[in-house]
Amino acid sequence: MNNNRFSSLKNFALRLFKVKHFILFIVLCVFSFISFAAKQKNILFTDKKLAQIEKKYGKKMVKKFYDWKKLVRNNQKKTVHQKLKLVNDFFNGQIRWVDDEKIWKQHDYWATPIETMLKQAGDCEDFTIAKYFTLLALGVSMSKLQITYVKALKLNQAHMVLIYVKTKRAEPLVLDNINKKILKGSKRTDLKPVYSFNGEGMWLANRKKTGKKVGSSGRIRLWTDLNIRMKKENR
Repeated sequence: MNNNRFSSLKNFALRLFKVKHFILFIVLCVFSFISFAAKQKNILFTDKKLAQIEKKYGKKMVKKFYDWKKLVRNNQKKTVHQKLKLVNDFFNGQIRWVDDEKIWKQHDYWATPIETMLKQAGDCEDFTIAKYFTLLALGVSMSKLQITYVKALKLNQAHMVLIYVKTKRAEPLVLDNINKKILKGSKRTDLKPVYSFNGEGMWLANRKKTGKKVGSSGRIRLWTDLNIRMKKENR
């Protein structure tokens, strides 16, 4: 093999080695980004947001947010049922029930969890939404959580609760701000299910099991608007 040919092969091998390492670097970056995104997607608020809240609302208010953050950070390894109880109790204890007309001067407004905590008040939708996103941050699968519209029979009015369904055929557990105990759906005879939804879809509701899927939750304007506002909050 002459020197020129050897030199050409050597240069080609060197370029190939560099290309392989560059590709490996890109792959590692992509996987790192995916891993980071997976960890970040359910973060309720950033440190930057906490600093903004403290500056605007003071230390007394920001302490409530730190308590909320501790709830999520310190209970990742708890069982699902323990997480359900912790979150249900936390928001039922933190938030006063007040209707949208008094808080937001609107007939129907779905507040983000941050907005609800800042007001320390909300209606049934706000309780439910705050519980839903906090449980997601605690690692509970979205597929097992459904925001559910019901009719509260004793009050003769529309109401919203959060349900946890372990499997499609399992009886759901109900997290509520009226009856603060977590009970099976069959025990909540005061509620008549109408429909439920989450980030993955929308279902006709059933007291004893998951109902029939009927489409995307993107059809619900208030839900879409809520998610857009939540994305903007932590910018």
